[in-house]
Amino acid sequence: MKIIMLGAPGAGKGTQAKKIAAKFSIPHISTGDIFRANIKNGTELGKKAKTYMDQGLLVPDELVVDLVVDRVNQDDCRDGYVLDGFPRTIPQAEALDKALSKLGQKVDFAIDVDVPDENIVRRMGGRRACVTCGATYHLEYAPTKKDGICDTCGGGLILRDDDKPETVEKRLGVYHEQTQPLIDYYTDTGILKTVDGTVDIEDVFRTIVEILGA
Repeated sequence: MKIIMLGAPGAGKGTQAKKIAAKFSIPHISTGDIFRANIKNGTELGKKAKTYMDQGLLVPDELVVDLVVDRVNQDDCRDGYVLDGFPRTIPQAEALDKALSKLGQKVDFAIDVDVPDENIVRRMGGRRACVTCGATYHLEYAPTKKDGICDTCGGGLILRDDDKPETVEKRLGVYHEQTQPLIDYYTDTGILKTVDGTVDIEDVFRTIVEILGA
């Protein structure tokens, strides 16, 4: 079962991708996690990615496509995977389809978690990340036990640059311009399924599980 998660930044597709991966015992492949790991380790890819991410811009295709295709070729992806954060543009989707076709594979579902922009700005503005261990929280939905202090390591929390309202609005603009055409792309291929991302997380997940026929 090869699944692509679609939706604007902050729509909750990452949360749903993790739940799907856990239920079906398939890898959750997040380009965001890959980039953040590279940024934390100070790699050249990380440095390049950070300059784009901090401005709310998409990381260029050439930094992403080969990395993702190599990842889905690994043994743990034999029974499927959930792609979260890729593809983000039509050229990426076409490159993925071409690469999978060479392997005799194809994407089975593209699930769009639909949330209005105003909800997303509010959601992301409440996110906080630990400066020490990288654990993430939310002031409203997943607060720490002690205000401003990480539950895991006791480090301080910050609002990341890419979660600041002005950056979020810019990211949403980029999404609507470059990524939303994927909705039409996967509608045309007949694999798009849209779910309401404004309802409770568990309700969203139940809907997705029904779509996957499990």
